[in-house]
Amino acid sequence: MATQPPSVMEHIISLCKRRGFVFPGSEIYGGLANSWDYGPLGVELKNNIRDHWWKRFVHSRPDVVGFDSSIFLNSKVWEASGHVSNFNDPLVDCRACKNRFRADHLVENGLHEPVVGLSNADLTTLIQTHLKCPVCGKKDFTEVRKFSLLFETQIGVVSGDKNKVYLRGETAQGIFINFKNILNSSHVGLPFGVAQVGKAFRNEITPGNFIFRTLEFEQMELEYFVYPKQADQAFEDWLEAIHAWLLDLGIRPELLHRHEIEKEALAHYAKRNVDIEFDFPFGQKELYGLAYRTDFDLKNHMEKSGQDLTVLDPETNQKVIPHVIEPAVGLTRTLLAVLTSAYTEESVPDAKGEDSTRVVLKLHPKIAPFKAAVLPLSKKEELQAVAQPLYQELIKSFACEYDQTQSIGKRYRRQDEIGTPYCITVDFESINDKAVTIRDRDTMQQVRIPIVQVEQYIKDKLS
Repeated sequence: MATQPPSVMEHIISLCKRRGFVFPGSEIYGGLANSWDYGPLGVELKNNIRDHWWKRFVHSRPDVVGFDSSIFLNSKVWEASGHVSNFNDPLVDCRACKNRFRADHLVENGLHEPVVGLSNADLTTLIQTHLKCPVCGKKDFTEVRKFSLLFETQIGVVSGDKNKVYLRGETAQGIFINFKNILNSSHVGLPFGVAQVGKAFRNEITPGNFIFRTLEFEQMELEYFVYPKQADQAFEDWLEAIHAWLLDLGIRPELLHRHEIEKEALAHYAKRNVDIEFDFPFGQKELYGLAYRTDFDLKNHMEKSGQDLTVLDPETNQKVIPHVIEPAVGLTRTLLAVLTSAYTEESVPDAKGEDSTRVVLKLHPKIAPFKAAVLPLSKKEELQAVAQPLYQELIKSFACEYDQTQSIGKRYRRQDEIGTPYCITVDFESINDKAVTIRDRDTMQQVRIPIVQVEQYIKDKLS
């Protein structure tokens, strides 16, 4: 029977470190809070998710092009976009233990009351009147104040001659300020989209929950430019498209939910926003966001820069500022959702017929770090002479691992844990019959086929 234990988050974090998916950042120096490094398997899984997104929304669509902007942008970009004045969270400190909290989260978790539309003064009253610090238990909070999410730094080499810049809080602004460059240099016309995958940085007050909320993360964002009259239909089309992509990624449908954001809680640039939320082990949280940004960004950049960012509407022969539909998802957050959806513990009989627990990552084969593993039954040269040429041939077509250590049972279990869909066992009979045994990860069923058919067999399964 397949299950997920109550402490599934702890199990996932343990597996990620043990098997090389995710490591704590700067660990040998005591770590750095909420920073994570992606190991050999983690970077493969992350890249596979990224490539799957890119293939679906860029290579498979004639109306979308790719882009890659700089992390550092002129600070005027962030002033024009409203991030300098509006990109902030409510912060409150406990004077007793010096811990910091997001005030809205503190009220939601402590009083189970909605906070949409409440001012910082309202939040201060609720917190100071009704709540104790969840860390030290004292009732001694500061007033709630704004906390900017933008990381601020300086560029320049001479002291006193440095310019203030920000690490980008989202990848979208690089697209907006290059709108005309992209339009003039590409064979595109409205409606069309610009996709980008890259690092973004947010000075979160309370990052946490493993790789769910971090200071540094990767975004997969797409800005879809439309004539104003096309916006509502484009929004609905993209909502279906991103939901379908998540299902195609292998995420279980019962773990996904759509949440229409209340008007009072919308971002400063949005007219409408629908989040596709996921049942993480720590609660139902945002996974994929779809925002209708209207003409907010292009209009502001046009006003502040003095550059013409309009297009000609062929139906009215009038210049208009395009409106924008934005599907955006965190790559590392998606990786966590994929791991959570795939993590399974099954009770299976061991060699003695007794129940044992088999941990399986039931990753969709298209995003699994390795598509197959070649497992010679022993290290003897006569088996290596069969297994190595097979492995060398397979890695020309897809990611494959060669593993000859430990018993075959333990190697099967390791491949199950890292999500490898197919294990190919080379045994002593293979020397004579030129055949191997292929084991399916999910069913554990085995078939024996000729070696010359292995590559095509795996390709057919992957397709």
